[in-house]
Amino acid sequence: MNPTQSVSLEFFPPRDIAAQEKLVRSAKQLLALQPSYVSVTFGAGGSTRSGTADTVRMMQNLGCDAAPHLSCIGSSRAVLAEILDAYKASGVRRIVALRGDMPSGMGGDAGELRYASDLVRFIREHSGDWFHIEVAAYPEMHPQAQSTEQDLDHFAAKVQAGADGAITQYFFNVDAYFDFVARAQAKGVNVPIVPGVMPITNHSQLLRFSNMCGAEVPRWIRLRLADFGDDRASIRAFGVDVGVQMCQRLLDEGAPGLHFYTLNNAEVTMEINRQLRLEPAASH
Repeated sequence: MNPTQSVSLEFFPPRDIAAQEKLVRSAKQLLALQPSYVSVTFGAGGSTRSGTADTVRMMQNLGCDAAPHLSCIGSSRAVLAEILDAYKASGVRRIVALRGDMPSGMGGDAGELRYASDLVRFIREHSGDWFHIEVAAYPEMHPQAQSTEQDLDHFAAKVQAGADGAITQYFFNVDAYFDFVARAQAKGVNVPIVPGVMPITNHSQLLRFSNMCGAEVPRWIRLRLADFGDDRASIRAFGVDVGVQMCQRLLDEGAPGLHFYTLNNAEVTMEINRQLRLEPAASH
């Protein structure tokens, strides 16, 4: 990893005291990676809004530059402005701006801003250049997009609205990432597009997440995981091997950094990074 390539981490707000204690332990371990920032997720329709703000404060207290996720679906401009002002007052300088998912029970009321590009534009109008804005990118296409071209147009619109950078949905096909970056650049997008990395730690959880978000789990990975059954140690070791090989290739071929979806666990992310730093680049 060269000096221009950074590591960042994602956490989610804990739901109870035990989960909070686990998050603090994991975060303290992961701070050894000296992340450029950590992001904190935000539930559908803001269902974890206070939890996001509390977790951001906790991360700031641990010495991290913390970037809250902010989604616009189901929220008014007034509510979003209030959230932005509170984050600005607490010293937050980075936001991950997302459309978000419609919360259950809201019917068809999407709120005043329907797309992430609308949210990015609103943040710029309301807060100027105070926030560094990250947006989402989908190398294998957003599950609700009609085509890869439409999906790329939506991504480009977010950048044109004022985004500073992007984090991708996780993937296991490195070629899909570099193809997406090349197509985005051909459309005039020149912000850093950082690959999102999901360390493999749990077979059923990985398949569930992937079905929801449209990330392809290659057949060979699914078959290997099925062979391991409930052998968690073997799954973790395999997850480290897959993660190291994938991350090394991403870095070798010019990715601007790595964003790890930690799921509030430290072990596999730490080991992947340890091996990336200690081992010479693999030959291809």
